[in-house]
Order: sequence, then C-alpha cells, then structure tokens
Amino acid sequence: MASSDDTEASLTPVDFIQLQHYMEYSTLRVKDVIKEFQPRGRLAQHSFGECVDAAGFCVFLKTYLEVDDFPTDFCQRLFHYFQHVEQDGTTKSGVFLRDVSCYFSVLEDGQPRDKLEFTFKLYDKDGNGLLDSSEVDRIITQMMRAADYLGWDVTELRPVLKDMMTAIDADDSGTVTLEEWVKGGMNNVPLLMIDRDGQHIWRMKHFNRPTYCSVCQSMLLGLGKQGLCCTCCKYTVHSQCANKNPELCARTFVRSKSEIGIAAHDWIRADCNSTKCQVCHRKIKTLAGRRCVWCQEMRHDECLFSGLSSCDCGPLRDHILPPWAIYAVSKDYCLVVSFRFLQEEDTSLLNVTHDGHILQIVPIPGVHPLLVFVNPKSGGKQGERVLRKFQYLLNPRQVYNLSNGGPGPGYSTLPTTTARSDKADLQVHPPVAVLPLGTGNDLARCLRWGGGYEGSDLREILKEIEASELVPMDRWSIQVIPEDPREAGDPVPYEIINNYFSVGVDASIAHRFHSMREKHPQRFNIAHNALLCLHQCCGRHLDLSSMSLEAIAVLNIPSIHGGSNLWGESKKSDGVPEVENSEVITDPELLKAISQDMSDKRLEVVGLEGVIEMGQIYTGLKSAGHRLAQTSQITIRTIKALPMQIDGEPWMQPPCTIHITHKNQANMLMAAPTKASGFFHLK
Repeated sequence: MASSDDTEASLTPVDFIQLQHYMEYSTLRVKDVIKEFQPRGRLAQHSFGECVDAAGFCVFLKTYLEVDDFPTDFCQRLFHYFQHVEQDGTTKSGVFLRDVSCYFSVLEDGQPRDKLEFTFKLYDKDGNGLLDSSEVDRIITQMMRAADYLGWDVTELRPVLKDMMTAIDADDSGTVTLEEWVKGGMNNVPLLMIDRDGQHIWRMKHFNRPTYCSVCQSMLLGLGKQGLCCTCCKYTVHSQCANKNPELCARTFVRSKSEIGIAAHDWIRADCNSTKCQVCHRKIKTLAGRRCVWCQEMRHDECLFSGLSSCDCGPLRDHILPPWAIYAVSKDYCLVVSFRFLQEEDTSLLNVTHDGHILQIVPIPGVHPLLVFVNPKSGGKQGERVLRKFQYLLNPRQVYNLSNGGPGPGYSTLPTTTARSDKADLQVHPPVAVLPLGTGNDLARCLRWGGGYEGSDLREILKEIEASELVPMDRWSIQVIPEDPREAGDPVPYEIINNYFSVGVDASIAHRFHSMREKHPQRFNIAHNALLCLHQCCGRHLDLSSMSLEAIAVLNIPSIHGGSNLWGESKKSDGVPEVENSEVITDPELLKAISQDMSDKRLEVVGLEGVIEMGQIYTGLKSAGHRLAQTSQITIRTIKALPMQIDGEPWMQPPCTIHITHKNQANMLMAAPTKASGFFHLK
C-alpha cells in the first residue's frame, strides 16, 4: 500500500489550531463515534463500505467534534488531506474512516494501551486477531501525519517506525497478534504518549560516549542509534522508555500574561558528566543533577532550591527569546479569531504557531533576540544539523524551518531578527546576518561570514553577531517585459535583485548551453543580441556592437559565482579627476577609479568574453572583466532568446525589455575583520 505523504493535500497552521481547539472542546471519543457509521449504526447511511464521501465526512466531523456549523471550506481541506492514494497514483473518491479514526485517536488524550487496543481492532477488519503488513503500513501513515502535526522531526521517523513495527512481530510470522501489538507498541512507539504542553521533539541518535537513559537510568546500548534524544532540551531515553512518563520538555512560553517577566529556571534531568555544581561546587555524578535549558547552569538534585536565583539566560542572553517573554492568548479568544481568520483570510490578525498556539511577545529591554530561518535542504544534511543546533541553543520558537514557512506577524515586534520578508508589512526593518550553507554564498562572503559553514560552534558565530557592524545593502526591482507575451519562456524566478543579474553564459548555466553555443556561436554574442541603455534623464545608450562579449553581469555586490570579483580592485591613477556623483558613468578612465559599494544605490555593469575568462578571474589569473558602466538604473533590450539569472537562479528568456531600478535598502550585519593567522588566511 502506497503512502499518501508525497501527494496529499497539506494543511496550514491555522487549520491545525482550528482542529486542536475543536478536539479540546469535544467530549466524545473517536471510538464511540465510528460505531455510529457501522452497519445498523445511527449514521450508517453516510458510509459506503469502508469509506465515506465528502458529505459523510462532514457529518463525521460534526458528530465527533460536536459542532453544527463546521466551516464547509475547512471540511473540504480535511477531506482532501485524508483521501487515500493507491499505488498506481489514483485517488479514492472517499476517505477511509479507519484512517481518520486512527489519526484522531493518536492525538486524543488517553493511555497508550487503550490506544493500541483501539487501533488494532480498528484495522483488524476480518476479526481474525491479526494485522498484516498493509494494515500496519496504514497505521504508520497516520502516525506520520500526527507526528508532523506535533512538530516532530519526521525525516527519519518513517524508517524508525517501520523498524519498530518489525520488532513488534516477535515470532517473525509476517503478521502481528493483539498481544504482540500491545506489548511491542508499549515499548517501541513513543508517539502514543501525547502531551502537547512540554512535548519532546524526539530524534533517533547515535551516542559516541557512554550515555544513560533519563527514565530507567540504565545505559543506552547498541551499535547504531541507541535511543531517542530531544532536539530542544537533550533529554535522552531508550525508545521503549519514551512511553513511561518521561519528564516534560522545557516550556517555550508562559500560560498567562501574569507570568511575563518572571525569569525562572527550567531544570531538565541531564548527564552532567562530572561537571561541578554551581551551588556547592562539588562534582555531579551521572544522572544526579539537572541543567537549566536557558542559562546552562548545572546543579545537584538536592541543590536545586539552594541559593535559588533568577535565570539570566547565560552567555547567549542577548540572543535568546525566553519563555517569560511570550504568553499564550486565551483559548476562547483564539477560537473566535480563528473563525474570523478562516472566513476573511486576514493574515494580519494572528501569529499562529506550527503546533497550534496563538502567542503574544513582550519585548525585553536591552535584549536583541534572533529569529533564525534555516533551509534544511541546504548543504546536504548540514541544514538539518544547523536547524537542530539552533533549536537547542535558542528558544525553538525563534527557529524556523523554511520548509514549513516563517513566523506570523506577531514577531514583527522583535527589535532584531536574522531575516526579513518582502511579503510581511514589518513595523521595523531588522538587521540580517547570513550563515552560509551549501555552495556559492556570495552575499555571505561580502559580509565576511565566509564562503561556507564548516561545522564550527554556533555559539562562536552568535558572539560574532554581537560584534558585527550594521551595513545597509541596496535592493533592486527587476521588471521583465516580453516582446511577444504569447511566446513561451521559463518563469522569471524573482522580482528582486539582492546580489546580481546576468545575461548570457555564466558559471551557473554554462554547461546547459555549451552544446548550443558550439552549434550556433552567433546566438551567444551578447553584443549582437542585446542593446544596453543606461538611463540619465532622456537616457544614455551604450553601444556594444564593437565588443565580442558572451555575458553581461549587473552587480550589486563584489562577488558572483561563488567568489569571483568581476569588477576587480580599483586604484586611482595620477591625473585622473575626482569622479562626480553621477547617475551614470561610462567613461573607461573614470570607471578604473570606481570601487564597488553595496550601499551607494549604484549598480556596476561588467562584460565578459566567455567561460574561459570567467575561470581566469575566479582563479586569479585575470583581475577583472570589462568595466562597462556604473549606473542608478538600467534597461536591457534583447532581440533573441537568451539565458539569464538572478542571484544564481537561471532561466531561458525570449526577447524582452528588462528594467532594473532601485527598490530599497536592507539592514545587513557585517562580521568584524578576521585577524590573519597566515599568509593564505581568508575569511
């Protein structure tokens, strides 16, 4: 049976919070409601075999959640979410009530044994007391959905759950009995123990040194991944101990406004590894102490309340948004506002979190908490590791997985963040620091953050942010107007230029067009296919017909293609007059003395003869390309289809007119200069 993970409709954070509130206000259990849809049940007319159609699904939701006016559009989204996808890619016209009931039963409050017995009976449709592999797969799919809803790291969860389910089949018969299911599930499926407040975010982990379970206090053994570790607080357990009432994870916000400003420690059981107690200064034995999640202070169990002090968030206090600066809006208010949100789609009303809370932030004077946005796909597995590290070092509610979207409008009240969005109407313009993952990273190079993250301690990088300098960076609007709107072309990737724009052959797309250039070299002479117009009042034209160029690069920063400086270094020669502040400069002698500045509201235009020249510049065999102009706005007209790119994103563009104008400036953070440790040292 195929999983529907890759093809199912997705739900928004608002959908999740809406669903959570309905479940919290309902007094019914899903096991009681599903009986009404079985033969001879009160609502049996709404089911067709194992399935219900859209109308029957809506009746099920209204019955289970005890509401009469369930929003129609919300019901439709949930219906599509649960529609089953077959192995051949076709979608069932209805939804399986078993799948829906399994999903809700996992999220309901209750004891793991009761949940296991219910899901077994739910999928044992022939009543023979056995579950086969296809039925187990369907249970895994619903557990994956529930885990995603709870904010778990699901990248490794499916194979882990499969392994756990395999272990449940104790006699290796290919089927699972009720006894095997309950016994194995109690020991192996931590997802069955749901506590939304203080829920751990588990991930399987391999430990390189002796590590002990915080529940049973015995050592984690094995050659592979020996146990579960919480991403946020590092609480560690055997997988079979995760259901045995582990301590809650550290709070990430407070429940009422009256708790705002009360800086209390959050103590978590930890392997203190012979660290000295902050109170009595004696060594702490294994699992005999606790660590504060925020300030990292460690104490013996018996010293927790001795010399009790308020938490100062430790060395990262300037970056952490502590829980006592965030409070939850009342649930009644949330429900009313959620209805309004769904009906009016007014996104400015809510800051709805991934796990279904509506939170309000109260800024702390003198503190500059970060918002961290991480693309987990960047740099291979590097992005995932950085995401987890930041979730541990900071409040997880400051750290956003870009695969799941960014923060709501409420976070615009923060004085400092690590990213900004053109889509958000922010009241402030927060400074941005760039941690380079993967390849390229031209902007990070220019801001002295380096060309790539190499796994260094993120605490040191956070300290560098404290010492960084605020630098405004120009941003540019680009408008591409096709000559013939009917002529098909690739979509233009962006409407904003932050780093650079280029036409023709460049390093990121040269391989794609090399064979075409060999067959039709005349198509790739930019001088023959583009007319460059640099505007000043009525406009000044730059004639390129006498030049043999294969690319034109329009630069906002002094780095392109992963570290090439196409403009090169500038040296003022004797006898060259001072350059006047002009909107456009094309005089070759004047251009020699002009340096690039990402804050001067000017673009630099460079011509390139081809890929060989670009390679020479990258390796240092050549100092720069052909300086063509410095300008405050630019128009490029092309007469044939040409490859183009914006900030590294390429596309093929039919004949068009391109207008580039200044949009605004972003506040960027530039790292302090690095002290050279050797002749070849580079940041």
